[in-house]
Amino acid sequence: MGERGGARGDLERGERGGFERGSDRGDSSFRRASGGFARGRDERDSGRGGRGGAAADRGGFRRESGRGDSERGGFRRDSGQRGDSGERGGSAEGWEDRRRGGEGAKGGRSLDRRPARPEEPDLPDEVQASDLDSTVRRDLLSLDKGNAETVARHMVMAVQLLEDDPELALAHARAARQRAGRIAVVRETAGVTAYHAGEWAEALSELRTARRMSGGSGLLAVMADCERGLGRPERAIELGRSDEARALSGDEATELRIVVAGARMDLGQYDQAVVTLQTTDLDPSRTGSAAARLFYAYADALVAAGRTAEGLEWFLNSASADLDGETDAEERAAELTGE
Repeated sequence: MGERGGARGDLERGERGGFERGSDRGDSSFRRASGGFARGRDERDSGRGGRGGAAADRGGFRRESGRGDSERGGFRRDSGQRGDSGERGGSAEGWEDRRRGGEGAKGGRSLDRRPARPEEPDLPDEVQASDLDSTVRRDLLSLDKGNAETVARHMVMAVQLLEDDPELALAHARAARQRAGRIAVVRETAGVTAYHAGEWAEALSELRTARRMSGGSGLLAVMADCERGLGRPERAIELGRSDEARALSGDEATELRIVVAGARMDLGQYDQAVVTLQTTDLDPSRTGSAAARLFYAYADALVAAGRTAEGLEWFLNSASADLDGETDAEERAAELTGE
């Protein structure tokens, strides 16, 4: 694997929580909050760039940090810290203890009269099915009412915990999948959550299944980055050449190009990585998250290709575009100038 070349992006939470679907109902992708993949140095080598979760280590999707839920339209969160089981669903350690029949085995109230399956993490009482985005809830109507409620609550917890405790989030997503494995959005949630937890093979399998069930080319960039995580950059490049990839546009197309460029860099093909990112979107007058991440990826590829002066220019462009401070572009520029 190369040192750099990954891609990160944000998954938008709907107004009522849950991953929010794109406007094209035929496309089962989740919408991104800030327009695509963020891009930073791979944390495995630099210790910077990604923030939280194994997906950040891969240079994959990143959740925004430092924003309140009211700004994101996401779930209501209390101010308790991670591991505050009453408010956040408990820690991974507490979940393991409950699986063994230890203390804290109390579950939340539910219309589902069936006993909780032994591998399911607890659901806090305050987490309700109505917290899930209404578009996603409609996909659960084929389930009986009690099971639909439990599945929805597990999906709420998967999204709520995604940033701070991806392993426990994945446990909730798996519980939802075990109860509703024939519903595409449930498999999508399991795939995205597995991606954040660094379970590349599981994520790829779930996302492939979701695509077979619902069609569309959504989350193709995530699938390509999973191939990179599995040490198969050639397959990531193949996905970038697929018919589905050619059907993408806008930020989704940019996300995939960033992943493909990362795969090229994994293979030491730095000049090709540069060319992959040279599109009309590469406009230094742009600002915002998507632009900042694209410029960062381009700068990184330029530096790797030995074009340091140009790389410095694009790191500075990235820093100017990065209104929310998502990248370490300023630090990278300072490194190159020796400041």
